[in-house]
Amino acid sequence: MIKSKNDYKYYLKCDLESSGIKNFRIIDRIFERRFKFYKSLRLTEYYTNCKKGPVGRIIAKILRKRHRLICDKYNWTIPINVFDEGLAIIHTGPIVVSHKAKIGKNCRIHVCVNIGSAWVKGNAGAPVIGNNVYIAPGVKILGPIKIGDNTAIGANAVVNKQFIEGNYTIAGVPASIVSYNDSSKYILKY
Repeated sequence: MIKSKNDYKYYLKCDLESSGIKNFRIIDRIFERRFKFYKSLRLTEYYTNCKKGPVGRIIAKILRKRHRLICDKYNWTIPINVFDEGLAIIHTGPIVVSHKAKIGKNCRIHVCVNIGSAWVKGNAGAPVIGNNVYIAPGVKILGPIKIGDNTAIGANAVVNKQFIEGNYTIAGVPASIVSYNDSSKYILKY
């Protein structure tokens, strides 16, 4: 979570690098949408978390409204303070993430993904996803579950049970372990 201006700059730098955007000043037209989104997300987090004075609260409210408009434009529902540093959104298109979810560093997420809260076996809650997780197109991750570090989730998987240990590939409906290869080949390291 962003707690200072240095954190804001670091998170934005990590997001851009994990998305393959190396030059911050001359942004290629292909990456312009994602650059605007990352900047909006991280700046909104910075003002919401750090600026508690009256002017800061007003700016934070304006930034939250602008962030919602950007999300609506790209058909994303990505709330603030959910993703740690190194977020990489690969394509524009529908992505829905619960505001209660917690997602670790270097998450690579594709189109048509839903990370949502659900009521499972008497427990309500949202997923907690570890570091270096690759989420392929069409994945649904639902309920109060945990997914460990270095996990790759295959296309169109429905994940509704925990995979705490990590370091493997899961896929299917419902998801199960299909390989003990981790997500390292899918995540760009910066």
